[in-house]
Amino acid sequence: MTGSDVRERIGSLVDGETYRHGNPFALWRWMRANEPVAWHEPGVFPGFWSLTGYDEVKEVLRDASTFSSSSGILLRPLAQGDDPGSNRTLALSDPPRHNVLRGAIAGWFAPRNLRRLSQTLDTTAESTVRKAVAAGRTEFVTDVAATLPLDVVCTFLDIPDADRPSLVEWSSEAFCAGTAEERTLAHLQILDYFGDLVEQRRARPGDDLVSVLAGVRHEGELLPLEEVVLNCDNLLVGGTENVRLAMSGGMLALLEHPDQWELLRGDFEGTVDTAIEELLRWTSSATHIMRRATRDVVLGGQRIRSGDLVACWLTSANFDPRHFRDPDVLDIRRTPNRHLALGAGPHYCIGTQLAKMEIRAVLREFCAQVGEVALDGAPERLDSIVVNGLRTLPLRLTPREPAARA
Repeated sequence: MTGSDVRERIGSLVDGETYRHGNPFALWRWMRANEPVAWHEPGVFPGFWSLTGYDEVKEVLRDASTFSSSSGILLRPLAQGDDPGSNRTLALSDPPRHNVLRGAIAGWFAPRNLRRLSQTLDTTAESTVRKAVAAGRTEFVTDVAATLPLDVVCTFLDIPDADRPSLVEWSSEAFCAGTAEERTLAHLQILDYFGDLVEQRRARPGDDLVSVLAGVRHEGELLPLEEVVLNCDNLLVGGTENVRLAMSGGMLALLEHPDQWELLRGDFEGTVDTAIEELLRWTSSATHIMRRATRDVVLGGQRIRSGDLVACWLTSANFDPRHFRDPDVLDIRRTPNRHLALGAGPHYCIGTQLAKMEIRAVLREFCAQVGEVALDGAPERLDSIVVNGLRTLPLRLTPREPAARA
């Protein structure tokens, strides 16, 4: 691919079809080498700067005072208007509001609380994989990768058992449905559900994250009901979608690299920690994160003006050869591995350790219970410029022999 060819295709970065057929690694590779900070003219989307190099992306993510999150963190078509969560949710706010929200929920993700949760994680992972193995076939994305993180989020939010099947159904449709209309409808159902739940918890608080958020005060006032609902929705999305995508994309990566799968199975405890980091880098489930410049600044030799939008392409940054030796090689023993899949700076993912625990639990059970695993059809990718990953991953499974488990 020549430079002029790539330049003509830069607009494909905001075309969902590009990602449905596989991420544009050749395009990102050219941009990192030739134009790591590139301007996109407005069209369907507003004008914005594309950042594809690791150094530039990390600089933006770490400098929250110069690059603000409060007006939205995702590219949105102009026709959709402003993000409704702007300056109202944990992910879409700057200090001091961000600090208030983060401080309110941080304790739920503290090591002591996560240690108490570990047995529940292991039990859920064991039973989920056991059912898949017994069936002999599984749609890994919805039946395995989505199950554990959704169960954890429902526990944190104290979703009544009777309501969980509906939330599971809506979540699956919101993240994996075939059409944009189906995904939007399911998302509206989730928001309506949280609206009712927040009102209930304000009337009768419990020991759960919904009650915590319902009681948060900023500048002496309780957060408006809509803001609490949006934050609950963000917890559901952040706590389930990225783990689901990393887990399913990671499983496909291991199937496509059988030497790495056998390495993990042969020395699970010795390789699992570095394997999780490598799978997070490899899948980079959040394709991009956006910021808005609060002042004029020079970045990568380009002058960014105050008010300009800056899109950080995380997947590209995580394959930058200046920071990752042989980045196109899956190496579950890679170290160091300072990827940006979970962000950086003050907005670094608050659920990082929990996400790693969930991935570890499922990998452990696959290594323990599964003998042979193979594709049972062609995987289907999402047509999203926001998240990178699979809509479906059909697998055939056979049980591992008892002697092999020992």
